Amino acid sequence: MRWWSAANFVSNAGTWMQLTVQNLLVLHITGSAAATGLSMSVQAAPALLVSLLGGAVVDRWPRKLTVAVSQTLLGAVAFTTALLVALDRIDMTALLVLAAVTGVIATVDGPACALLGNDLVPVADVPSAIGVGALVHSAGRLAGTALAGIAVGFLGTASAYAANGLSFLFVASVVPFLRPAAGAAEGAAAVPREAPARTEMGVREGLAFFVRRPRLVALAGITGLSSVFGRNYGLTLAVLVTGPLAGGAGAFGTVSTVLAVGGIIGAVLGARLRKPSVRTVGLLAAAGALLQVVAGLSPSLAVLLVLVLPMAVVESVSDTAGTAVLQTDPPPHLRGRVLGVWSSIGTVWSLGGPPLLGLLMEWAGARGALVAGGLLIAGSIGAGLLVRRRGGPVPVPLAAKDGDVTGREALGTAA
Repeated sequence: MRWWSAANFVSNAGTWMQLTVQNLLVLHITGSAAATGLSMSVQAAPALLVSLLGGAVVDRWPRKLTVAVSQTLLGAVAFTTALLVALDRIDMTALLVLAAVTGVIATVDGPACALLGNDLVPVADVPSAIGVGALVHSAGRLAGTALAGIAVGFLGTASAYAANGLSFLFVASVVPFLRPAAGAAEGAAAVPREAPARTEMGVREGLAFFVRRPRLVALAGITGLSSVFGRNYGLTLAVLVTGPLAGGAGAFGTVSTVLAVGGIIGAVLGARLRKPSVRTVGLLAAAGALLQVVAGLSPSLAVLLVLVLPMAVVESVSDTAGTAVLQTDPPPHLRGRVLGVWSSIGTVWSLGGPPLLGLLMEWAGARGALVAGGLLIAGSIGAGLLVRRRGGPVPVPLAAKDGDVTGREALGTAA
């Protein structure tokens, strides 16, 4: 697990180096901010369309092999981009094609890497492993963003893409030496290739499980509301700081730094969770929403800074708890497909959330959007908890596969 965490830190740093430089490269080529957004949307779009199939692949093929191949392919794409940039042969069309290819590979790589990390620890420690992963992601993001400027300044734009390619190869080289923990789910064993019709049935099986699983539907609802109305702080807090609070770019930079620190603290605290549940996620999300309401009413930047830190901490712990539920609730033979469903849903939120929030801000202003969004989140979660108390759990019959643990103990961390 230590080697896997180190590899993921290197990979995350490389990824954020490339993302940072890619936005600057698109602006250099086109001079258009809209084109920058288009390149990001093209890379995200495959998650909406192909994630279900990608999850099925993760469930059908050995996890270590899947991760090693996907990381190698991502490295090849990064090296190809670096070569085109170095030879001055890159244009917008090539960038969009490479972004789309990266997005398609990521639909397999994302769930495969997440589940492989869980296999390296005992089942009871999966929530802690997810918390460590969140911490590694946050640290890699900070390091990669900082290194991007250094790399471009001294070695040129192509160096960031080359560094990202090397980071993918580093992960692929570590994978063969990883050993699953005793008692951990081995995930999908190697199975014979099956006909396309059977593959489609497998995809539908994962979607049907998700839809018929009340706790997963509730988790999707909580996360969706929070993502749209509560966590787009890069938009809402930017407008609040530079508008009603009369701050500048420097003031918003301070707020962003506090948010990042809070996220790291929350990841550390989230790693200590032993039995996270949807109720835990909901209560944390509601607490964060109420803090958001108070933040929206902040009379000064100093008061806002005091509130931003606990907001970020609560959000990070809630994310860790939700991810733990998502990755431990389904039986092992369906986890890849369930993560594929989740990726598709998350893409809808990420693409549709900012425009909806922008409309709300146009109508109610930054303060109104923060207050209304926080009340909507907290009220919806409260209503859901009241409804849940009046009803009982809905059992979902599942056909066990070889190697699955069918007792309640297998879902102990998500109970």
